Amino acid sequence: MKRPADPPSIQTARECGAPREKLDAFRSLFHSSDQVLITIDPDPDAIASALTVKRLLWHKVQSVTIGMIRPIRRLNNITMVRLLRLPLVMIKQDQLTRYDKFVVVDSQPAHNAFFQRISYTAVIDHHPVSAPPVEAAFVDVRDEYGATSTILLEYLDAAGIRPSRTLATTLLYGIKTDTRSFERHTILQDIEAFRCLFPLADHNVLRKIEISDLSLKDLKFFHKAFDRKHVVKDRIFAHLDEVTTSDILVEIAEFFLKIHDITWSIISGIHEESLVIVVRNDGYRKDAGRIMRKAFGNIGCAGGHHTMARAEIPLSNLSKLLGKLGSTAIERFIRKQLSPF
Repeated sequence: MKRPADPPSIQTARECGAPREKLDAFRSLFHSSDQVLITIDPDPDAIASALTVKRLLWHKVQSVTIGMIRPIRRLNNITMVRLLRLPLVMIKQDQLTRYDKFVVVDSQPAHNAFFQRISYTAVIDHHPVSAPPVEAAFVDVRDEYGATSTILLEYLDAAGIRPSRTLATTLLYGIKTDTRSFERHTILQDIEAFRCLFPLADHNVLRKIEISDLSLKDLKFFHKAFDRKHVVKDRIFAHLDEVTTSDILVEIAEFFLKIHDITWSIISGIHEESLVIVVRNDGYRKDAGRIMRKAFGNIGCAGGHHTMARAEIPLSNLSKLLGKLGSTAIERFIRKQLSPF
């Protein structure tokens, strides 16, 4: 069997930000005795980015653990973890004392209450910088990038590391999902990263991952969303009460955005004692992340990109504002908070 040619290096990445200097600065913070925890909110881009950091620290530290702050429930991601046998574990607050250094990828401390409890050594992300500013010994936040996977691939390139088939597959899928196959915010570096990874990835596994979207039990939430939808001008709202996973809110928000004349899709539900609000828009002269931070950042965690954003508000905070937390009251609250924008 003919060996595939080496993929191209991401030369454009070398021209913006000195990847070798960033890699050296990042690695200099870790020592051979360190036990490192990488925390993630487990979507494909975060998983791929964490696996890349683990590879970069291989033989540099005593151990690296990738800790998820919530279970994976989206079927595509479950399929990816199962087929590729990815080493991910659930992490709890009382387990943090086992570790010496902490890294968060594809997110920032302000994005989640669990992250806010940790003093991070390094933060690597592609979301807009949250308020308050990110504080860590090493911060690499590039909101112009379409995926954190692209940023971390530059680190691999700077280290002279050729990604394994498993790592290349996860990185490729991370870039595809976060750019929505380059339909969302994308820059040249994302395209170059995709070109570099394409010949290295397992495309049979990718196909299996990408067709695993929904289960039969998810359809009841679509049914409820259709029944409860409210259209205000070009915006569609639906509040679904209790949901088994916040990922279903993403699926419905993206589905509703396909409706003609709808440019904003706002879907909400209750999950793990928080109100989760997922927003998608068509990206034309809009900034969903900024709007969500202004609307909900003072009572919970909120942020995102121009076309996609999310807020998580503890029910304890919400009840102080609304009293009784009925479906109608919650939906009216969401619409009121977003009405100025």
